[in-house]
Amino acid sequence: MPEGLDKIHSDTESIMTKALNHLEAELVKIRAGKANPNMLDGIVADYYGNPTPINQVANVSVLDARTISVQPWEKNMLQPIERAIIMANIGINPQNDGTVIRLYLPPLTEERRKELVKRCNGEGEHAKVAVRNIRRDSIEAIKKLQKDGLSEDACKDAEKDVQDVTDKFISLIEKHLAAKEKEIMAV
Repeated sequence: MPEGLDKIHSDTESIMTKALNHLEAELVKIRAGKANPNMLDGIVADYYGNPTPINQVANVSVLDARTISVQPWEKNMLQPIERAIIMANIGINPQNDGTVIRLYLPPLTEERRKELVKRCNGEGEHAKVAVRNIRRDSIEAIKKLQKDGLSEDACKDAEKDVQDVTDKFISLIEKHLAAKEKEIMAV
């Protein structure tokens, strides 16, 4: 395989891997009935005028299967953290006892489970679109190489390789979604 095609192929695979990793990170944030400290990732509290992730101003831990504990390092951070969790609208009301914020995850209703599965499928669709866009960009780069003098057969083979990588990542996305759906729907 010519040098340019090797680079396109390796770039395609690495960028698709990043898209898959992003999907995994987003799926972790969607709660499936079990407490997970990653559910609070992406929620920022006002720390002396700067928006700061909660895990950088407090100790976030899991007490049991349905309880998350958030213990701020500074007592005056209780209110901003509590406000940030409420504003994030993650479906959990924080309980503040003056030193620790506890998040009790209620059991999921059937309706809420279906809602979460829809959200997972939406994230999966975003990942698939990203993978397809990467494929499109890679094929455009291959066609540019063909205009610069690469043989048509080599281009067709490279496009097939890109399509094979795309199919592999789409099936990985489907597997991740199926596993998350199974986790959410388990009572």
